[in-house]
Amino acid sequence: MDVGSATALSAAVVGVVGTLLSALLTQRAADRSRQHERERAELAREGRSEIKELRACYVALNTAVRQYLAALTDQVHALSRDDPTPVRQRLAEARDQHRDVYAEAQLRVPDRVLDLAGDLSRELGAAYGMVRRLDGGVPREGDSTAAVQERIDVLWRRLREMRREMRAELGVPRVFRGRSPGTRPPASDGSA
Repeated sequence: MDVGSATALSAAVVGVVGTLLSALLTQRAADRSRQHERERAELAREGRSEIKELRACYVALNTAVRQYLAALTDQVHALSRDDPTPVRQRLAEARDQHRDVYAEAQLRVPDRVLDLAGDLSRELGAAYGMVRRLDGGVPREGDSTAAVQERIDVLWRRLREMRREMRAELGVPRVFRGRSPGTRPPASDGSA
């Protein structure tokens, strides 16, 4: 075999090996790319699932606090009428529901929301204690239906603060008077 034939054979072998390696490397790169894409898709699914679970927890917490506040308000009104019996059970159920939902929230929600929820929960407990003392006829100094109602009014405002924080955590835009920020209110003459 002469040098020219050996060189041509070597070049052919290198060309074939190069072509085969190129195809193999291209296939491996494509496989890695598909694997990365699957991993990204899985992470996105997990993220959506976590957001969905957090949203459900926020809805339950908001609902439980609202029901607890409504039951406290009803109990205060019943105390003013000297007939608290019908609403006692509803208040106890609302308190129990709140306790259960808050316990779940303690394990799921971010610290900023948990701090607000914890403060709100403690204040709800204080208002509940005041209502129960008034209902039982053993009020402490400062306990009165007016004082409880003032506390309840403050708690409604604190619930709104907590709800704003929950919405911000979920990425829900703030709404001003029924419209999103940056939108113009309708013209008073009916024109757009």
